[in-house]
Amino acid sequence: MFVAFMQEAAAVAATAAPAAAEGASLISQAGLALIGAGLGAGLSVIGAGMGIGRIGGQAVEGMARQPEAAGKIQTAALILAALIEGAALFGVVIAFQIQGKF
Repeated sequence: MFVAFMQEAAAVAATAAPAAAEGASLISQAGLALIGAGLGAGLSVIGAGMGIGRIGGQAVEGMARQPEAAGKIQTAALILAALIEGAALFGVVIAFQIQGKF
């Protein structure tokens, strides 16, 4: 849907300025790939931030309710945070690889 919108916008721009669009396409596959890579990296980081924030908040709440289980809760929270960071890093690396192709 976004690609169709961008192609329509390019067609409108080409008719508005025919001298500027003499055979040159305003939308390219490389440009769309770079937009996708940026969105992918950003969404990976936002998702990781939301996940780690939720883990931290729930861990502190659990420790406040059961102080005797604080050690186990803290260990589990650190492991979960590391797994989320790994998934986010994977998403960012894939986005940068897409960017490097163009």
